[in-house]
Amino acid sequence: MFRIDHTLFERIPASIPDTGILFSLGKDDSREYTVLPGFCDVHVHLREPGFSYKETVRTGTLSAARGGFTDVCAMPNIRPVPDSVPHLSEELALIARDTVIRVHPYGSLTVNEEGEEPADLPGMAPYVCAFSDDGKGVQSEDMMRKLMIRAKMLGKIVTAHCEVNELVKGGVIHEGAYAKAHGYPGISSESEWKMIERDLRLAKETGAAYHVCHISAKESVELIRKAKRDGVDVTCETAPHYLVMTDEDLQEDGQFKMNPPIRGREDREALAEGILDGTIDMIITDHAPHSAEEKAKGLLGSAFGIVGLETSFPVMYTHFVRPGVLSMEKLMDLMAVRPRKRFGLPFGNDFSVWDLEAPYRIDPAEFLSKGKATPFTGMEVYGRCIATVCDGKTVYTAE
Repeated sequence: MFRIDHTLFERIPASIPDTGILFSLGKDDSREYTVLPGFCDVHVHLREPGFSYKETVRTGTLSAARGGFTDVCAMPNIRPVPDSVPHLSEELALIARDTVIRVHPYGSLTVNEEGEEPADLPGMAPYVCAFSDDGKGVQSEDMMRKLMIRAKMLGKIVTAHCEVNELVKGGVIHEGAYAKAHGYPGISSESEWKMIERDLRLAKETGAAYHVCHISAKESVELIRKAKRDGVDVTCETAPHYLVMTDEDLQEDGQFKMNPPIRGREDREALAEGILDGTIDMIITDHAPHSAEEKAKGLLGSAFGIVGLETSFPVMYTHFVRPGVLSMEKLMDLMAVRPRKRFGLPFGNDFSVWDLEAPYRIDPAEFLSKGKATPFTGMEVYGRCIATVCDGKTVYTAE
């Protein structure tokens, strides 16, 4: 087994964030290991407080460490919703007590994420990485304008889950060939890009820093590409499942159900192009654990959400770096550098150690997360995390 020793710290160059891939450690037990920066995921659901049966700060951050992450941003759809300093304090206390890596909470944009009344943005601003009502789109244009103006005054990013409720119409998967063939209500791409279109207009009007969550549709990519050319202060993210799969890969299993859904082949191709040309700024997981019971009701009845912290790098490395689509440096830019730069997060004394050569099949039974639902079950990948170090402390080692 690979073991971390203190001489490693002396060999880590000061330019970790800017160089992407670092160097090979050489061989141990006939295996070559590679050191990479600690990754940063700005879209993670730790489920605590309020839903500890799904995940806890402890299990979620252990899962992150096993995936090579040393920073995660925790979404606010917990109970109580962090819409005020007292409510946020409950989450901060759990983080201080239980985390094994750095966790940066979001504050909600509106009270109880209901879209009706602004949350206490000024009070929470010193303690949060950004503001979001993730899981819900802010339906009112006037409200979103007001929130952008307030966030700009506070120097904070508005991070948006973009979904027009009246266009969802009870959909459960992408409104595509699989939905039509199997009689499922579909989720249209318009339900995503229509709100992005509105918000980009508001961001241009207000000058707010705007970040779009988990884009999945080709129209979203083009809208954001154009907005960047027009000088709008916008960034966006997507996830490995949108870059690797299409609705042709769907199965009758709740582990293929997430929101937004896996879409069509043209959407996947547009997202891949967005990664290559810089339109898409970062890779996230949208790690959203649920209980086994909640994910056992098929595509129609299961809860939306899959886990991803322990599969993100192996899937991206296998499908993009090994075939030569992306360089390792570019992937590190997407997974470690640009998320931190955009959200003002620290570059700590962090790194992860990887065996990049031995293939294995993804097995959710090995996950440290409480959530086990992933569409990547059984997929053969390369890239196994051997160790993760955060702030000079070893937070994960493979057994």
